[in-house]
Amino acid sequence: MDYFKRLRALLQLEQEEDRQSYLKLTATASAAERRNNGITWYPIAIRDTELGRGDYLTVEVERTSHQEIGHQLRSGMPAVLFSNHDPQQDREEGIITFLNGNRLKIALRTDELPDWSRSGKLGIDLLFDDNSYEEMEQALKQAEALADNPKEGKLVQVLTGKRRPVWPEGITIPASDQLNPSQQEALQKILTAQDLAIVHGPPGTGKTTTLVQAIKALYAREQKQILVVAPSNAAVDLLSEKLADEGLKVLRAGNPARILPRLLSLTLDSQAAEDSRMKDIKKLKKQANAFRDMAHKYKRQFGKAEREQRRALFDEARKIMKDVEQTEQYIYDSLIARAQVITATLVGANHYSIRNLRYHTVVIDEAGQALEPACWIPILKAEKLVMAGDHFQLPPTIKSIEAGRQGLNETLMERCVQRYPESVTMLDEQYRMHASIMGYSAQVFYSDRLKAHASVAGHLLDGDALPLAFVDTAGCGFEEKAEGSSLSNPEEAAFTLKHLSLLVEQLHAYYTIDRFPAIAVIAPYRQQIAQLRELLPHHPVLAALGDKLSINTVDSFQGQERDIVYISMTRSNTDNLIGFLSDTRRMNVAMTRARKKLVMIGDSATLSALPFYSDLIAYAEQNDAYQSAWEFSDL
Repeated sequence: MDYFKRLRALLQLEQEEDRQSYLKLTATASAAERRNNGITWYPIAIRDTELGRGDYLTVEVERTSHQEIGHQLRSGMPAVLFSNHDPQQDREEGIITFLNGNRLKIALRTDELPDWSRSGKLGIDLLFDDNSYEEMEQALKQAEALADNPKEGKLVQVLTGKRRPVWPEGITIPASDQLNPSQQEALQKILTAQDLAIVHGPPGTGKTTTLVQAIKALYAREQKQILVVAPSNAAVDLLSEKLADEGLKVLRAGNPARILPRLLSLTLDSQAAEDSRMKDIKKLKKQANAFRDMAHKYKRQFGKAEREQRRALFDEARKIMKDVEQTEQYIYDSLIARAQVITATLVGANHYSIRNLRYHTVVIDEAGQALEPACWIPILKAEKLVMAGDHFQLPPTIKSIEAGRQGLNETLMERCVQRYPESVTMLDEQYRMHASIMGYSAQVFYSDRLKAHASVAGHLLDGDALPLAFVDTAGCGFEEKAEGSSLSNPEEAAFTLKHLSLLVEQLHAYYTIDRFPAIAVIAPYRQQIAQLRELLPHHPVLAALGDKLSINTVDSFQGQERDIVYISMTRSNTDNLIGFLSDTRRMNVAMTRARKKLVMIGDSATLSALPFYSDLIAYAEQNDAYQSAWEFSDL
């Protein structure tokens, strides 16, 4: 089927671009440079070893310094243990099986630690993750094979436009007092849909609440296990927590990104650890490790008797581990069977522990951010699909410009919303923003259908009557500067923090520090974020706020909210170039994080090159929210 051939071709473009980006990061980079790029832990210390599944050695390591540096290491990713004495030769590949804070476990493809591991200077490098691409490629091939199957390929045919979705007539669902009318309509559609239902959730409209209530009602109605997936670990963790709070038996496949005890308790390993048989398993593992350690004590040069003894010890260790694996598998299978909801990332839906399961219903949250080939991994396990998200917020992250241009950046949710509007329910009441903060997004993205709930429509900060402001820096000489592949605007960064300092000083008359409003400073460019963070210590009134103040990129605030949001637009040039500020969906995310006050700071002369921004400035003027930076010339 051409549909899937085209997707596979685009996926190959993306894979190659991703591989080349990884090679650029690693080809000539030192361990310290790789560490700063987030793909290496160095230095590390080995804390423990044990035999794991399939005779693989599981090694627990700890990051011993530079723990403040962010990283991309995650459970399930391929990685390598290396020695920096000779990193090209002294290396053992494996898979990260667990990650908690500054400790991780890696299953190496060997049954003993190499000699070089005792000489120090050890690290963990993330490898290029071909596995995820292979899983996506395989899913696309399977979907293609099912596309013409009249019985097993029904859902594939609906999602590719060959068959329309169906709703049985005359079924009504009792109203829930926890849901507003549009949320109730979404619940009705999810419960009655035969094959496809879509929940379009603009910012602050309670999409997660709706989804959790729908999953709870689905299980009560069908009494069948439900798979709930999302593109990111953070989104999966949030749903897992909310579903567990509703009393559902949740099993989190893979490992949570947010290591909270209540989340860890949802994982397979944690639940298995509660089984009484695990004490016996621990004893057997200890015994197997003892046999293995005895075998390793033999020197490289030894006679026939020693060789046979060594082999016998290894054989005994393997035999014990085989019994351990069988018992563990039995425990895992029984725990999986008891789960009412299984949660995972899109690729994690093929985690070895749940790989062969099938479900009546699969739910994909944040589907507006999900790469389509990854969606087919869970979809192939379903008879019915529920997608939830907002295709007017952040799109999928795509590395290949060419693959994006040819359509990889268009999500399955977008296609289905356009193709089957009857399958979509838009949640139309938001519980986050003051009406004037919401207004421009509602107008541009949501056809003016979005309304503010009475509880938030007029809420303001104490001592501040202005919920919205656009501060125009045109003519101030705040020029952007190119720095590597990013941009900064030092004068605008300094002005932004001075302006915020003024507001914070004003608010101190109304709020104690423990009740102080939460603040976000957002910029579209990483270099501008670096600039803002560098300047922060020079503003004591802001530095004193501690974790009440966050400075980060737009993407990092997806799904979050703050009382006050400042956006430093950064772009200011005589050529009227605005770069990826032209991705207005990203700006939609930035503008809809604020609850009570939104301040946007930018150069109207540059920004007005795009009608979206000239209309935004006009909207600010209509709401008495336009100011010139010249009004603050004494800052």
